[in-house]
Amino acid sequence: MWYLVLYRARPPGPDAPRRAAHRARLAALREDGRLLLAGLLPAIDGPDDGEAGLAGSALVAEFPSLEEAQRWAAEDPCLAAGCFAEPLVQPLTPVAP
Repeated sequence: MWYLVLYRARPPGPDAPRRAAHRARLAALREDGRLLLAGLLPAIDGPDDGEAGLAGSALVAEFPSLEEAQRWAAEDPCLAAGCFAEPLVQPLTPVAP
């Protein structure tokens, strides 16, 4: 089943090493064919978030269960470092491509 994972950033947001570790986890999902999409949530509406930073990040990925999706989300290095608030993990039923 597909799940939405929504992370809300805590200022000042993730540093470069934690962002790299976060992206490596996304790459592993992509390599397994389980990542539908992932992206950043800019703090402002514009092409360059500049000093406003990030509001968070979101992804849609396939997991065997809600519990497994929650466990995966809870193991994010940005969450462990306090860069993200507790993630929202919600089942998602795609209705359009």
